Amino acid sequence: MLTRIRNAQMSGHKEVIIPASKLKMAIAKILEKNDFIEVVRKDKSEKLETIKIILKYNKISTTRKTPAITGIKRVSKEGQRIYVKKNNIGKVKNGYGIAVISTPKGVMTGAEARKIGLGGECICEVW
Repeated sequence: MLTRIRNAQMSGHKEVIIPASKLKMAIAKILEKNDFIEVVRKDKSEKLETIKIILKYNKISTTRKTPAITGIKRVSKEGQRIYVKKNNIGKVKNGYGIAVISTPKGVMTGAEARKIGLGGECICEVW
């Protein structure tokens, strides 16, 4: 999912369509809430459900635009899960980015998890 978003923004696409899952939908909702993407919606086709993400671009001038997501990095991978304690949740890019963390209370940003006092698996970082 993260690679599809990264590649679509680098090539200037307006939208991305990915296979749906609860985790992907939760991550996409967090990105939408923090103004990294414009719209997220779940579409149901004939066979499977998909998530349609409308990407956000910042206008520099009338002809140029830059992606709202300048970088997206997967932290916890299948081969090596990365867990963080509530005291070890750091800031991403000195507060300009967000960390997406899967906690026992659901998927949330690093700032929300730090505020509530929960640790969990650090899924990705977005800036």
